[in-house]
Amino acid sequence: MDLAVALVLCLCSLLLLSLWKQSSGRGKLPPGPTPLPILGNILQLDLSKVYRPVFTLYFGMKPMVVLHGYEAMKEALIDLGEEFSGRGRLPVNEKVRKGH
Repeated sequence: MDLAVALVLCLCSLLLLSLWKQSSGRGKLPPGPTPLPILGNILQLDLSKVYRPVFTLYFGMKPMVVLHGYEAMKEALIDLGEEFSGRGRLPVNEKVRKGH
């Protein structure tokens, strides 16, 4: 019985930690729907009608900014090219490329 209680406490702690981590990192991101823990927003479609052409989706625990439509992409990639020029790190790519 003690093992089951410890396991439930660990799972609850991990869930609360992930929820806290998601809510604290949203300061500079555009609006978007609240993600589900671990799944993110994978299950939701047609969000540009609700959140306008620039919004944030969570794929798993990773936030992604989505640009929908020609005007939003032109403004982001041409007019604001400096701000959008970076690319996030993906651990899968680093493992496949082995640091190269």
